[in-house]
Amino acid sequence: MTSPPLTVIPGIPDPVLFYIAIGVVVFLAFVVGSRVVSAVVVEALRRRHIRTDMVQVAGRVVTFVLIGLGVLFAVGVGFESQNITLVGILLATIVASFGVQDLLKDYVSGYYVLFERNFRIGDRISLEGVGSGTVTDVKLRVTLLQTDSGDLVVVPNSELFGKPVTVHLRAAERAAEARGSRSEPPE
Repeated sequence: MTSPPLTVIPGIPDPVLFYIAIGVVVFLAFVVGSRVVSAVVVEALRRRHIRTDMVQVAGRVVTFVLIGLGVLFAVGVGFESQNITLVGILLATIVASFGVQDLLKDYVSGYYVLFERNFRIGDRISLEGVGSGTVTDVKLRVTLLQTDSGDLVVVPNSELFGKPVTVHLRAAERAAEARGSRSEPPE
């Protein structure tokens, strides 16, 4: 008669316990790695003279993302199934895409606003829901308007792209430029 095999924890087979232990080691490696990578990212951003609060946020984001990946990999190893890891990464990607949807919309609209050049710096424009002001800067994500009272209004480019905009100043000049360019003979 043979005796039953000895197990470290009764009720949990040794191979399962082995994979759980490897999962814990993988998680700890990700935690240590996240601290190292975060420190490198923070130092690189400081050398570029990025604002202190942005450097701090970037370091925290790097740490959070790497620890999150560590959890997913550790659970995948612990349950001996990398499908858990893949599903977790897929869900994180879907959640992140919903989070940056408006930001991407502003950037894509910014390309069109800059490409079409319907208004320029110095033009006075009116926008439904925002009011009117003079364009002081057109950036890729936002356009800056200065109101008559001196306030600075930051308008996302998706608003400019999706709503009617009235250009008050220099429109006659631009129309004259367009007529002049059509009447010039080609060289």
